[in-house]
Amino acid sequence: MVQGLDMKITKFEHACFIVEQNGQSLIVDPGQYTTDLVVPDNVAAVVITHNHADHYKEDYLQQIATKNPDAIVVGLREVVSQFSDLKTQTVIANEGIRFGEFELEFFGGQHAVIMSDIPAIGNIGVMINNRLYYPGDSFAVPDKPVEVLALPIAAPWMKFSESIEFLRAVKPKITFPTHDAILSETGKSLVDSMIPNFAEKAGTTYKRLTAPLDV
Repeated sequence: MVQGLDMKITKFEHACFIVEQNGQSLIVDPGQYTTDLVVPDNVAAVVITHNHADHYKEDYLQQIATKNPDAIVVGLREVVSQFSDLKTQTVIANEGIRFGEFELEFFGGQHAVIMSDIPAIGNIGVMINNRLYYPGDSFAVPDKPVEVLALPIAAPWMKFSESIEFLRAVKPKITFPTHDAILSETGKSLVDSMIPNFAEKAGTTYKRLTAPLDV
């Protein structure tokens, strides 16, 4: 696990967050349910975990490319093949790659099942600098320790109990909620009141990121 490197995590609505390290930024899943994203001008790469609109919005990708002409959009082939006018990099599960200050490793490969009538698509979980892990729309458990976990808490493809079992399996030091735009403020408050007890038993600190987190 990487030690001694300061990393700042800024959470935006739904599944989007930005990681900053040593003057560079990595944007993850800037989708259409994210209305509060402020695009920085130091973006090295954008990770899109899978081909659903709540995880990428083309307007955001264009904004990012305009402000950051060298930024690379990273994802599965079925995702990045749509963006012929952007710089892209195809990745697969069980592969590692580096962009500037960010060492990325990918896990899983399949989106969680929503229902049997809906065709399965690909999905990659991403480990960032051997510290922060985000599974996208899955509960794929990485084969290495996790310091900070971005924890999905609400979606048509999951139950609350699955989120808790995933948290227990990963055992991070810190976890923050993500993928929650479909919840009302009351729903978020309910989840935030339930998870800390389970997290504490797993040796984890649970916090909603209302301000940037330095780790």
